[in-house]
Amino acid sequence: MKIKNKKISYSLATLFALVLSMVTFFATVAWKNKQFNTMQNDLSKNYYCSVNIKRLQDQKYIKPILIVDEDCESEDLVSIKQKVTDIITREKNNGNLTSASFYMKEYSNNDWTEVNDGEFYEPGSLFKVPILMVALKINEEHPGFLNKTVKYDTPMDINKNVHFPSKSIKFGNSYTVRQLIDYMIRYSDNQATYLLEKNINPDYLRKMFKDLNLEVPNVSADHYYFNVKNYSIFMRAIYNAGYLSIEDSEYAAELLTKTEFKEGILKGLPKNIVVAHKFGESGTDKENQLHESGIVYLDSKPYMLTIMTKGKAMSNLANVIAQISSAVYSEMYNAESK
Repeated sequence: MKIKNKKISYSLATLFALVLSMVTFFATVAWKNKQFNTMQNDLSKNYYCSVNIKRLQDQKYIKPILIVDEDCESEDLVSIKQKVTDIITREKNNGNLTSASFYMKEYSNNDWTEVNDGEFYEPGSLFKVPILMVALKINEEHPGFLNKTVKYDTPMDINKNVHFPSKSIKFGNSYTVRQLIDYMIRYSDNQATYLLEKNINPDYLRKMFKDLNLEVPNVSADHYYFNVKNYSIFMRAIYNAGYLSIEDSEYAAELLTKTEFKEGILKGLPKNIVVAHKFGESGTDKENQLHESGIVYLDSKPYMLTIMTKGKAMSNLANVIAQISSAVYSEMYNAESK
């Protein structure tokens, strides 16, 4: 009887081991299938999200890469998109905002996202960045242009109401092109800008827009418009050194870090964060517009953002830009800390 019981116990143990091995086998197969399906989904997702590459077209034998984008918005930036959307919706409901648009490019993973990029705005002083780029490009082709002296001897009726005034060049004085650029970017000086434009062949401006695959503006028109995504190409071209030389791109970015305007993007950031940025104001008596575009140098996660707004009070629009900047920085900082 004892031998028989031992045989029964041995058979049960064998059966249990067999069942356990079968369960383990099927669990392993199921896990591998799940992993395979996940991988296939990721590959499928990446496959269907095509890559958009913009190249400079001017050279005969080479086509340098300007910017590279996936056509799909990044899922990793969904929380940022939602927070920005919530801010815009709240401020519109509170009457502080008519509309706003947002574009962001995160450089460590080449991700991007946007909110309401189908709306167009008058850039105002944001247009001073392309003028800066044109002046530097002319100097690359004609060394010494930045040292050219220009006398401010013809009064200019700019006819603009400036809400955020700063320093300006003085009538009767002479300035180098480099000094005019400094006044234009650092202080957003309209007098310096118009004097600089008088000494720039508009064909260079048209060519740059064509090189950047942007609609070529009518430089004599009273109005021209951008959406957030298209305008961001200028700041991205500077960061990528895709249009200017590395030296001139570095010079342009450094100059943009000295912009005096602090009521928008900078107001939403810690004081130690470096930002290369430019603001612009425009609009009419019925509706103001305030915009800002900047590259935020957040350690290992630098990013650029462009925010364009419409509303009645400039102070409210500046506050919206600051709120959006703060929300984006908070998300990016937390992501960097993980």
